[in-house]
Order: sequence, then structure tokens, then C-alpha cells
Amino acid sequence: MRAFEDELERRGRSPHTRRAYLVDVREFLAHLRGRGLDPSPARLDVPEIRAYLASRFGHCQSSTLARKLSSLRTFVAFLQQRGAVGDNAARLVASPKQGRKLPRFLTVDDAFRLMNAPDGAEALRDRAVLEVLYGSGLRLSEVCGLDVDDVRREGELAMLRVRRGKGNKDRIVPLGSRGLAAVDAWLAKRPAGTPALFLNRSGKRLGSRSVGRMVTALSALASTTGRVTPHALRHSFATHLLDSGCDLRAIQEMLGHANLSTTQRYTHVGIGHLMEVYDKAHPRSR
Repeated sequence: MRAFEDELERRGRSPHTRRAYLVDVREFLAHLRGRGLDPSPARLDVPEIRAYLASRFGHCQSSTLARKLSSLRTFVAFLQQRGAVGDNAARLVASPKQGRKLPRFLTVDDAFRLMNAPDGAEALRDRAVLEVLYGSGLRLSEVCGLDVDDVRREGELAMLRVRRGKGNKDRIVPLGSRGLAAVDAWLAKRPAGTPALFLNRSGKRLGSRSVGRMVTALSALASTTGRVTPHALRHSFATHLLDSGCDLRAIQEMLGHANLSTTQRYTHVGIGHLMEVYDKAHPRSR
């Protein structure tokens, strides 16, 4: 399994993806042992893979089942490269059908209340984290991975360098004046000695779980509608840009989506805004 993990890292898979794939493969091997079968490469056939997925049906969402199948496909492809198996049986198993869920996002008012919610000893850092999440649309792991040198000033704006983002690709994302002001306020108080932009109380790089707990706690303090996660701020960033007339391909570039089809789901989110504009503006709607 160590060789498989090294291969995933070589391919540029994120630490989160590597952990998930390893858990899925180990779970499949444990499933084989539970059936009294030897967990050898020969058992990586269509019937056993289907039986494994069927055993998880009802316990996992369809998106999780699809990821587990993807994990097995990648694992069998790795074994193919090493000559341990012939065909990739996992590719012959159809992925579970997934419902198309619309991204959860905040209203503009809720987003503004959340930005003003931080208080106490960590207020400067927490406000800067929120402003970067909402102001740049970065993924949670990308925000936690930022270094001080990744913030490049361009007048009243900033350009954030996202290094080795999803898909192992670098990109540059703008951050507005309020976001830059929040980052500067944090930098003026931030302890020196480490390259990481956001630090915890121990002076180490701020982790994803800590940010998740912080966002959830502050959303309750700000009385936002429903529970807010860091990913909801990314969705809010894209939705609010689209509602304001931003070009879809520009949003795709900022979000770091490989395919425009991934970004296009935000057009469905914007239908309510379009209907509201139509209802107010078109003479025949009144």
C-alpha cells in the first residue's frame, strides 16, 4: 500500500484524496476477508467489486460510492502498471447514478454579516480567513496552504498564488480591497518564523478542521440562514459573481475548474435572480 500511496503523490493527488483512496482500498480488502476470500489481485474482478459496492449501498451517498469505485479503478490501474493484473475490471463496473444537487450558498446579506462576526483574540486572523474564502473562492485546503509570499499586491487589490491546487495545477486568483485589508491587518499581528499565512495558537499552519469549526461557530453567531461550511463560501463567491454579470469562463478560471460543465451548475443557482429581475423589469410581467 505504501507504493500505491507514493504513486498517488507522484500523480499530484491531494493529501485528502490520498487518504480517501487508501481507506477505500483497505475497506475493499477487508470486505474480501469478511467473505472468507483471499485479498489477492485475482479477486479484483467485476463480481467482487459489484458485491463490495452493493454492501455499501444504503450506508453511503451515491457520490461516495462513485469515489470508492474511482479508488478501485486507480488501484487496479496501478497494479496493471506493475504487471500484477491483466484487465482493469473496475472500469467494467458502471458508476452509480448521482442526483444533481445545487450548491448551497449564502445571501449577500448573510455573507456580509458573517464577515463582521469574528470577535475576541483570534478576530483578525478569523476575519482574514473568511475574507479570503469568500473574496477569492479558494478551496479550504488551498486557503490553509497559502504562504505569506503567495500574497502579491496590485494596487488596492491582491493576487493570490495557489500552488499545486486541485489537479496539481498552479493558478492566480484576485482578492478584493476588503480582503486585502483584512489580510494586512492580520499580517501586522501575525507571529514571524514560519512561511504559512494563517497560523493556529501554537504558531503552526492552520488546519482545515480548525477553519471548518471556526466558520460553523461564527455562522451561528452571525445568525445566518442554516449551517455554513467553508465550501458554502466558495459557492457563494461563484454565485454572487454570476448574479452580478461576471463571465462564466472567468469564474471557471478563478475556481480552478478543469471543465466548464462543472462551473455551469451555478447558472441553475442564478435562475431565481433572473426571474426576480424579469418580474421587476418586463412590462408584461406586471
